[in-house]
Amino acid sequence: MADHSRRSLFQLAGAAALLRGQIALAQQSAPPPTKQGRGTNSRGPGGRGGLDEPFPALERHSTVAVISGAERRKNVHDALVAIDKQILPGLKSKKFVVIKPNNVSTVNQLAATHVDALRGILDYLAPRFKGPVTIAEASAGQTHEGFENFKYPPLLKEYAKQKVSLVDLNEDARFETIALLDGDMHPIPCRIARMLVDPDAFVISSAMLKTHNTVIATLSVKNMVLGAPLHQAPKDTARWNEKRKFHFGVRQTHYNMLLTAQKLQPHWGVALIDGFEGMEGNGPGSGTPVSSKIAIASTDFIAADRVGVEAMSINPDWLGYLKYSSALGLGQYDLSKIDVVGAKLADVKKPYRMHADIELELEWQGPMTELPPQIGWLTPFSEYPPCA
Repeated sequence: MADHSRRSLFQLAGAAALLRGQIALAQQSAPPPTKQGRGTNSRGPGGRGGLDEPFPALERHSTVAVISGAERRKNVHDALVAIDKQILPGLKSKKFVVIKPNNVSTVNQLAATHVDALRGILDYLAPRFKGPVTIAEASAGQTHEGFENFKYPPLLKEYAKQKVSLVDLNEDARFETIALLDGDMHPIPCRIARMLVDPDAFVISSAMLKTHNTVIATLSVKNMVLGAPLHQAPKDTARWNEKRKFHFGVRQTHYNMLLTAQKLQPHWGVALIDGFEGMEGNGPGSGTPVSSKIAIASTDFIAADRVGVEAMSINPDWLGYLKYSSALGLGQYDLSKIDVVGAKLADVKKPYRMHADIELELEWQGPMTELPPQIGWLTPFSEYPPCA
């Protein structure tokens, strides 16, 4: 395990060196920044702005199902059936299914994946997949406590033919290593659950519609990204928690979520967002209920979350981690390129009250003022002549 972790860190270092070389080449061939307007970098390298050219837009369309109804379990099942053609090719190529619930709390049902949402997923899988199904979580607290409180164990008997099991990823303890940024913008290693990047696994994110105290809203991507980091197993005496590495600062949080999403995304199967009863206000653990009575499903996690954001009436520009993920090609965030099937978004849209700290959360969008703006540049970078 230790040797594997060291190899992972060396690989990360090599990848970082390659990326720096690619950036240098891109800067040499890019047109010079303009002197005025958006994208101007008059403060030199590291200043506000940067290259004028945005990332190329993702042109492919994605399909998202939105089902509205009076029964949570049926909504979830029907949302998955609505995109059956998108799910089946990936599902048939895998050896087992991992359902990742969102149990940020192990005692508050409103903050956690409801057992009937899991039933809806298992109902969908029953006639379509004959391999084992693992419900796996790495709660910030004691994972098995959440399983018990939210009545997950009876699923093992109800769906015995599907070989359903419950796994605490912290207890499983197998991990891959990725690099994040700490509060001083230095790279640090982070251990994430190996099961969530297993090439033989079809990973289903079973999330909810919830506001959040750091990144505005938590849906399918947030469920995967912050569910992947581990902490010590229940019987370990050493105290450590990799989830804390995502909370060094609001700016780093969005970027670190992007880095983690890049690692996880190739292994994502389908996003399922249970919006039967969402959470507004002081989410993700202490908010109040909103009766939305919908379920959202897509094989494109970014697109699923974009539709979820719309259903909550949230400004999509506020969610940096989703914008970053889309810019780097992890999924479609442009609503005009998302084909919604089922209910009309206008018919299910509701205004969700934001967290009390919303103004602080939005500071990720502002200028970087923590570091010296310009060192070693007598002439502003924007005034340099074009490269020959």
